[in-house]
Amino acid sequence: MLEKKEILDVEKVIRDFEVLTKDAENVQRETLKMILEENGCAEYLQNLGLNGRTDPESFKACVPLVTHKDLEPCIQRVADGAFSPILTGKPITTISISSGTTQGKPKFVPFNDEMMETTLQIFRTSFAFRNKEFPIENGRALQFIYSSKQIKTKGGLFAGTATSNVFRNSQFRKAMKAMQSECCSPDEVIFGPDFHQSLYCHLLCGLIFHEEIQLVSSSFAYSIVLAFRTFEQVWEELCDDIREGVLTSRITFPPVRSAMAKLLKPNPELADMIEKKCSGLNNWYGLIPELFPNVKYIYGIMTGCMEPYLKKLRHYAADVPLISADYGSSEGWIGANINPSLPPESATYAVLPNIGYFEFIPLKENVEEHMQENGNVSFLSMEPKPVDLTEVRVGEEYEVIITNFGGEMSCSP
Repeated sequence: MLEKKEILDVEKVIRDFEVLTKDAENVQRETLKMILEENGCAEYLQNLGLNGRTDPESFKACVPLVTHKDLEPCIQRVADGAFSPILTGKPITTISISSGTTQGKPKFVPFNDEMMETTLQIFRTSFAFRNKEFPIENGRALQFIYSSKQIKTKGGLFAGTATSNVFRNSQFRKAMKAMQSECCSPDEVIFGPDFHQSLYCHLLCGLIFHEEIQLVSSSFAYSIVLAFRTFEQVWEELCDDIREGVLTSRITFPPVRSAMAKLLKPNPELADMIEKKCSGLNNWYGLIPELFPNVKYIYGIMTGCMEPYLKKLRHYAADVPLISADYGSSEGWIGANINPSLPPESATYAVLPNIGYFEFIPLKENVEEHMQENGNVSFLSMEPKPVDLTEVRVGEEYEVIITNFGGEMSCSP
């Protein structure tokens, strides 16, 4: 019996987004209430004297602003196998290992079903707005995604990178199918133990399904640039694999070889076409649309420290639009890119008011400027106080405070 394919109703997603954001203040209050009710039995909150109160005023009065460093002892107890509710009411079953560092070591960040759902909500929301601008249908995605091996903590919890925890979740592939963005590579490639072997196989899968590829993506712009720089070095070997229908000996992991053997069949016509296209390029300009004629856009995080890679990525992309992915931090997601037509350098993000409770600390220069406007020059006694989501001022800069369903209450720049 064929599996019924559910397609995401993008119009409904956009309608739901509009409803949430138009009533952001009340949604934020309800979201905080849910977080505090679900986690009220946790030791951390029990010790702060909330006594069952869930309103923002009581929350701000009782719960101090903290960073990950402050919560680290509690998170370590969870990782070590403590059975009592420490940070969350529901058990934490997975730990994300961040790419950032705290005191020279990776951060452990709790990850649970609620955090996975907020991840998928961000993905669905940004996809809905992208698909109105750049519609895709009945295609595949060339996704340079990798899932490192999970380890077990002292307490028996699975721990891995945040992306690994997302990619290994059963809901991820289901969501990608609904968004018609399913990776063209088999799971064995995504979860392969060797990055370079997985990258080679991603490129090979993309070429095999070259006419079906409608988007190229990765978590970060750097990964896409690296992939096509690698292509420049191995394209002739890829063509040999396609021509002969036999995978190169550089791929040594048996499950990956077995999975690729099911896709790879002798196709000299495709190999000849790729060779002709590559030989005709001038310094690899426009490589991506040349290889994948139906590609609609290229997608990944392209802001912040990823901006230096945009020049090279545009070289490979030619006229194919670059769209920056969503805005988040180690502690959780913050906003979705709902203006995909903007270039990455001008990307803006809309905070989803139901995925966490957000506060914003004005940067010092904002506070000083505001005080000067009001004729007050005594800066020393003025500490910036957090403002709520609906109280932010256009044109000012803030540090974001996240309180989420995973027990994280910390600051993110």
